Amino acid sequence: MRQTITKIRGLTVNVEIIEIHQSDARGGVIWYHAAIYVQRHGSTKRKLVRKSRLPGAAAELQKEIQRDGIQSFDRITLR
Repeated sequence: MRQTITKIRGLTVNVEIIEIHQSDARGGVIWYHAAIYVQRHGSTKRKLVRKSRLPGAAAELQKEIQRDGIQSFDRITLR
């Protein structure tokens, strides 16, 4: 089982993506889970904003942030 943590720093919030996946001997994905957290600057609390079990969800979010910049953070709602 492997865990990957990706941190994306923004102007007003930081986004942390935690991916956990397990592969079989041939490299096929057995199990995948991604959790996306948002943390406001100056705060110690993280808020879970999205979960996904689809492989590659974190990479898709990173591409969206690189393409759209700050506008992609608007789509992640803070409650």
